[in-house]
Amino acid sequence: MPYWTETALIFVTALSAAWAVCFLLYRLLLTRLVRDETFWRPLLARTRGPVQLQLMIMATSFAANITPLPPQQGALLRHILLIAFIACVTWFVRTALDIWMSLHLRRFRIDVEDNLLARKHVTQTRILQRVGSILIIAVGFSVALMTIEGVRQYGVSLLASAGAAGIVVGLALQPVLRNIFAGVQLALTQPIRIDDAVIVEGEWGNIEEITATYVVIRVWDKRRLIVPLSYFLEQSFQNWTRNDATLLGVVLIHLDFATDVPALRAEAERIVRSSPLWRGEVFALQVTDFSAREIEVRILADATNAGKAFDLRCYIREELLAYLQREQPQALPRTRNEVMAVLEDMQARDLPRRDGATRDRTN
Repeated sequence: MPYWTETALIFVTALSAAWAVCFLLYRLLLTRLVRDETFWRPLLARTRGPVQLQLMIMATSFAANITPLPPQQGALLRHILLIAFIACVTWFVRTALDIWMSLHLRRFRIDVEDNLLARKHVTQTRILQRVGSILIIAVGFSVALMTIEGVRQYGVSLLASAGAAGIVVGLALQPVLRNIFAGVQLALTQPIRIDDAVIVEGEWGNIEEITATYVVIRVWDKRRLIVPLSYFLEQSFQNWTRNDATLLGVVLIHLDFATDVPALRAEAERIVRSSPLWRGEVFALQVTDFSAREIEVRILADATNAGKAFDLRCYIREELLAYLQREQPQALPRTRNEVMAVLEDMQARDLPRRDGATRDRTN
């Protein structure tokens, strides 16, 4: 058998054995030993890639030791294995970070009613996880480049030349670096968190995802608004769930001066108390303004979050409209044109009598 054929056969056999060992190991772990399909099994599956890479590196190294390679090919293979080992360690560290973050976040749930603390930890963890992943990859890539003699010397010469190159690179990476540092600042100060209800650029939605450079906002009509991280440090925006998700729903109704306000207040209170959307702490009905033709009535009622507050406002409007049509039709807004028409009609009826009286006095 030719030398290169025998060498290739040894390497293929070693790599195939490494792949088979990894396959059998994870098949045993995922199908027999780990029963939790919702958390532990997907978590364990994340380690399959770096473990398989490490086994293949070990198999290749074993095959290289038992196969007499020429010095040049042996040196090249050892260098490739070194770079692969650095990549494998980087992958392991990044996977370990993801697993640790997942275990940390398992204690917090954001699908419950009172999720303020959970959203705080989820936001901090995800931002720091992405920043940490970028740093790990950058360090691993740098270490891998340092193993290449030409690139290492070029890097040393760049550092020695200092000044201008650093300024140019810094200016080129300014938007990226600004967003990365903004991400760290957001994780510490937390003006926004995952699932916060916000108004950005006139759009209402919830924070769906916070990456290392941008934020994804799920708008109420299922659109996605992509905003740079630096926006939330440089621009004003509304956060409806900064400290508490509770909101006051405001309903404004314009009615006629003939409205029976006490009866309207009693009916509005009955409507609010009968709704499961009401939080049960705040209710008020007040006449907040007058105009030349109508009054403004404001109704306040609290709800546990923005979505329920919106639904509660719509429910109050619909029920009060039905009540006004049924019990107080005189309270519905109307212009005074019909009154003017009545006056004009009365004047028209009285005009002949006035004309007759004038003629009698004249005669």
